[in-house]
Amino acid sequence: MEVLNPEVLISEEEIALRILDLGNAITKDFNGEDIVVICVLKGAFMFCSDLIKKIHLPVNLEFVSVSSYGDGMTSSGNVSMDLDLSVSIKDKNVLIVEDIVDTGLTIKTLKEYLNLREPKSLKLASLLFKPSRNKHPVDIDYLGFEIEDKFVIGYGLDYAGRYRELPYIGVLNAGN
Repeated sequence: MEVLNPEVLISEEEIALRILDLGNAITKDFNGEDIVVICVLKGAFMFCSDLIKKIHLPVNLEFVSVSSYGDGMTSSGNVSMDLDLSVSIKDKNVLIVEDIVDTGLTIKTLKEYLNLREPKSLKLASLLFKPSRNKHPVDIDYLGFEIEDKFVIGYGLDYAGRYRELPYIGVLNAGN
């Protein structure tokens, strides 16, 4: 099996500092109210875990699995829902936690789906955003980092199921 040495794009320390800022902003914006945090699996699990530790509010954690990539490096253009919520979000404050907004199709589809369930509010936290690839604009209320159009791995993001364990965001095939 080929082992790649990705170039570090965003360090573990930079990620931690940005998550602290995002947690403080979310805590302030929801002003003591309960929130339902929806982690989009699998890519956002590390970001979500670290983020909820920095949100000083009552949190109800839920998971969804939505995908448009499969094992490829580009979006298939089709969105599938593989795991749905286990609780009602009607009249609740909801925060979606996503790893990356690329074309925007997956998160746009998910937001439309969740809005049908009549939440009190629906906000989005995304670790990464690639504006150059965005075809389906969505509002990102809490953004970690804006990045160039490079295929990134690490800190939960993968390539064909590998590299999620890296503690940083790296560029796949950088210099290879």
